[in-house]
Amino acid sequence: MTIYISTGGYKKKSADQITEDFINNNIKEIELSGGIYDPNLINNLTKYLSKGAKFEIHNYFPPPEKPFIINLASNEDDIRKLSLNHVFKAIKCCEKLRAKSYSFHAGFLCDFDISEIGKKIKKRPLYEKKRSTDLFLECLNQISKFARDHGVNIMVENNVISKKNLLEFNKNPFLMCDPQETFEIMKNSPENIKLLVDVAHLKVSSNSLNFKSKDFFLKCNDYIFGYHLSDNDGYADTNQKIDEKSWFWEYLKKNLDYYSLEIYGETIENLKKIKKICQNKLK
Repeated sequence: MTIYISTGGYKKKSADQITEDFINNNIKEIELSGGIYDPNLINNLTKYLSKGAKFEIHNYFPPPEKPFIINLASNEDDIRKLSLNHVFKAIKCCEKLRAKSYSFHAGFLCDFDISEIGKKIKKRPLYEKKRSTDLFLECLNQISKFARDHGVNIMVENNVISKKNLLEFNKNPFLMCDPQETFEIMKNSPENIKLLVDVAHLKVSSNSLNFKSKDFFLKCNDYIFGYHLSDNDGYADTNQKIDEKSWFWEYLKKNLDYYSLEIYGETIENLKKIKKICQNKLK
């Protein structure tokens, strides 16, 4: 069992700066996510391997020079190609940083602006779901082969749909939010494509779409190989801290090697305390 701490909450610092802070505070299991672009970032990070750093890579890492939305279900060829190229680059970075896994979000039925991430997305026409799902699966097939060739595991993360976005679009514009659709996509994906369950995304999506979170864990159990852990009020994904009484503990597998604290706004000391809680709950 390995519990990582995400760098995703440190949006104004580079990953090597955050890693140094973590290493100095005896945090060595680090999930690299987002941050500031730096052309020398990967080379800078390799020096921490000799200090015991154990990395995993998630979504917008390494940070692109020009930020964009990764959408592997886009009907726009240029956007899909840009997204694929980012994934391929991330997989190569996994090799350099000895990371076993790369994970990313499932696709979307529309393309939107970087400024709308985590907020209400302005209504626009949606792509036809079957077409986007097929394109997403085509991308997963390409990623599967590339990842196998480079010895890297792949996980796809469930998306989050808030009630605000559901009302804005009058339907769900994101793939892999509910149990059945997630199961179908995973069932039709290559064997080396697994599922990363973000429990905070699940809490919001289940509230918006009116299904039981328990059903998601049960339906998709065979595909789950990792978890993102944080909490919220059920209406928005706010990356709040978790504790001994958090709702999801009874549903988690305890024999995996990928648990990541995706908690923002806490001190490093508090993150270490929360990690200890996780270690005790997952025994």
